[in-house]
Amino acid sequence: MDAFEQIARLKEKFNQPLPGLDAQNRMASRVRPLPDKIPADARDSAVLALLYPHDESLAILLIKRIDDGKAHSGQISFPGGRKDPEDIDLAATALRETNEEVGIMTSQIEVLGGLTSLYIPVSNSQVHPYVGFAAQKQHYILSPGEVQYTLDVPTRELFDNNKKIVTHITPAAFPTITLKAPAYKLDEDHLVWGATAMILSELEAMFESIA
Repeated sequence: MDAFEQIARLKEKFNQPLPGLDAQNRMASRVRPLPDKIPADARDSAVLALLYPHDESLAILLIKRIDDGKAHSGQISFPGGRKDPEDIDLAATALRETNEEVGIMTSQIEVLGGLTSLYIPVSNSQVHPYVGFAAQKQHYILSPGEVQYTLDVPTRELFDNNKKIVTHITPAAFPTITLKAPAYKLDEDHLVWGATAMILSELEAMFESIA
């Protein structure tokens, strides 16, 4: 199945019930526990998992955030951020943030659908993940105040069971905390954990359903 066939099948899956929290929780870890109820002042954010053709299959774009001491300092994540008042919806937020952080024009991206939203206590954010597709790999123009560099990861490699580990992580923004967490180990220098890993886990479940 080539990249475009996978995307067509994946797009159909967004018209069906999502894998949801059960899939996300396979890779769940949290610096702070979830509250019983999402706070009323939680801020809406959106991220974009961008897929594009790679060696007759697909790759996904991840970014390495700058080390700025904030809640997600230095982490591997998706492009994304807070919803602005002028954003018509959260998909627009994901597209705008992707343009601002890595320079990809909104016109080059087809939004396939949204995954299950999740609350992140450390940043008091309700995060809405979207999955997008670009018909070819894009040229990146990075925002130096937000992104150190990008990672182009083939989905076949990312979703290989050998990439999943459980390890001890000390978040850069919380140096006094060490937690035991499931993670995707991209290589010796790059681990994906926390909310990004949870989102990837739900996306992985969708890929499993179209295999």
